[in-house]
Amino acid sequence: MILYEYPFGESIRTMLRLEHLFDRLTTLMWREAPVDHHFALATIFEVMDVASRADLKSDLLRDLDRYKAQFMSYRGNPAIQESVLDEVLARIERVHHGLHQLQGKAGQTLASNDWLMSIRSRINIPGGTCEFDLPAYYAWQHLPAAQRQTDLQQWVASLSPLADALKLMLGLLRDAGHPHMVAAPCGQYQQSLKENRSPLLLRLRIDPGLGLIPEISANRLMVSVRLMRPDAEGKLKIASDVDAGFELTLCA
Repeated sequence: MILYEYPFGESIRTMLRLEHLFDRLTTLMWREAPVDHHFALATIFEVMDVASRADLKSDLLRDLDRYKAQFMSYRGNPAIQESVLDEVLARIERVHHGLHQLQGKAGQTLASNDWLMSIRSRINIPGGTCEFDLPAYYAWQHLPAAQRQTDLQQWVASLSPLADALKLMLGLLRDAGHPHMVAAPCGQYQQSLKENRSPLLLRLRIDPGLGLIPEISANRLMVSVRLMRPDAEGKLKIASDVDAGFELTLCA
């Protein structure tokens, strides 16, 4: 099954983009090739760009506070295992404290590193990090892989509180949804939403064997999904001849 996710607001959109970047960064930094570490650095700079949103930290702290209050209300509920509840609350508290202690915007300490910023200023220029442009960076790429990985771990450490908060918050949000199968006759599906409970995230799982790509649009009142099929030139056209189904989850 292929999983597609669609955010209902700009805050969740930013968080999903950052999660995508952190996942890529984790993959790249543990490889050994210099080209992988080059793109790991490029990803760090992308994280800094996306995380520069002034209200991102406050959004995350607010959402963590909301979940903490929600889980605290489960105290004394016989259907809730207290040990599991204590574990979740402790994790929320730990991540909240780490994010709260983060000074300024994510990556602010990296911005004071002149060597890193010299790379950042040229990395988006085509071929801008050649050895004759940045000889010190070229020399770094020839260091042993373990040393480069140590440097990357040190730089990523300043971003860890943000990554941990994102992972926990999005995990709690996803767990709040209840998946169910829906039908899309003639390749189209629509669902009206209750105004008093607007979802934050839509999750859609579809069988890749169908060869269909969901085109999702959503707002606080309506969810609409069109199942598309690529033609010979790769252009997407609605699969109006198909009655298909997929798994839908709305997370609030």
